[in-house]
Amino acid sequence: MKKMIHLLFAGILASTSALAGATDKLKLYTIDCGVIKVSDMDVFSSSGDYAKQKATLASTCFLISHPAGNLLWDTGLPGSLINEEPAVNGVFTLSLDKTIITQLAEIDLTANDINFVSISHSHFDHVGQISSFPTATWLVNNKEKNAMFASDELKVQNAGFNGLKQKTFDGDYDVFGDGSVKILAMPGHTKGHTVLQLMLEDTGPVLISGDLYHQAKSRALKRVPRFNVDEPETRKSFDHFEKTVKELNAKVIIQHERNDVEKLPELPSFLQ
Repeated sequence: MKKMIHLLFAGILASTSALAGATDKLKLYTIDCGVIKVSDMDVFSSSGDYAKQKATLASTCFLISHPAGNLLWDTGLPGSLINEEPAVNGVFTLSLDKTIITQLAEIDLTANDINFVSISHSHFDHVGQISSFPTATWLVNNKEKNAMFASDELKVQNAGFNGLKQKTFDGDYDVFGDGSVKILAMPGHTKGHTVLQLMLEDTGPVLISGDLYHQAKSRALKRVPRFNVDEPETRKSFDHFEKTVKELNAKVIIQHERNDVEKLPELPSFLQ
């Protein structure tokens, strides 16, 4: 009788453990971080073939939920755009409907539930809501961090990062130490630009582009924006990225490409 009870108890434990394993998979949530309308795409191609073209780009952030913690990838346009008329900044017209905090609440999370935050790079449309996550640890490529604070003007511009706990790294960085979430160095757009690699159990390998590419056609044509800091370095990163895609047979998500983003599950759904 004792043996039977022991076996039954063991069976319950095994069942509970399996259920926990099923719910503890790596999850990828898509977060709407704004809309960017571009009146002249010329700045997005050093080849000169985008002149006078218009486009609407998505500003997209991502939440990666790992059993060991939550990582926010990019923080989008500034929250000050909420309830305001679209803001014009040169060729860009910017709008934002919901903050990251508001969207996290849809999946019962708060700012304090974000353990780590990392930006693909430090352009305005990727760092706008960083001040909403004061308790997170900032994971940052050393080259990008150094570039962000290289002048007094940049120090003011990036003041939202002051006071954050930091983990700096060179090259690639394995966020949780198990190979499931890696930040890959792919410079050229900025000095320390990075791409995010995920190994999702059901979906398979995923690469999130940062601003290595802004549109699917830019990827196909290998177009380099005029405002990249280093075009030859960018082209090396193109090659590195495509080699990684091929080796992993990875799904590519171009963060600014609306067609890519619209195919992703909306909150509260996710990829895993």
